[in-house]
Amino acid sequence: MTTTPSSVKFTYEDYLSFPDDGKRHEIIDGERYVTPAPLTKHQRISGNLFAALHHHCQQTKAGIVFAAPTDVKLTEIDVVQPDLLFVAKSRVHLVTRENIQGAPDFIIEILSDSTRRRDERFKRTLYERHQVSEYWIVDPELESVKIYRLHEGRYHAPHEMTTESPQEKLSTPLLSEFTLKIQDIFE
Repeated sequence: MTTTPSSVKFTYEDYLSFPDDGKRHEIIDGERYVTPAPLTKHQRISGNLFAALHHHCQQTKAGIVFAAPTDVKLTEIDVVQPDLLFVAKSRVHLVTRENIQGAPDFIIEILSDSTRRRDERFKRTLYERHQVSEYWIVDPELESVKIYRLHEGRYHAPHEMTTESPQEKLSTPLLSEFTLKIQDIFE
């Protein structure tokens, strides 16, 4: 992971000039982060989640699911590319040709060695500050999912699920009737 000195505050305009080099470029509080392409296990998990969420949204017309790389412009100095995100039908006005303009309803980040700290601390704080209703952190190594939901404007202790309870099902109040066995995302 590469970061820049904190005295430099990058903006969305700077972000647009970053190279298209196959790496993930993000800005959090004006600080630039660059990470390499994810590992294949990460991509398999992302594909499994995307397929399930996309299929559900196609059937119910609940909204739109996007996979990385999709830019989410939260502010001029906060631009991220979540692994997966959902924008509810009632808020599709946030979706522009170039990016998502504002906080999605639901974000999923899949941990890797180079993003673990950023996803669990910085992004969780960022998403809470911008009132992302739900945030899932998927850990490929532990085969677990932490689910944070906003309650009175804050994320509280997450609900954690693991493949040790293979019949447990992931769900979200944002997508009625959506369920997915936790073990299915790690296959």
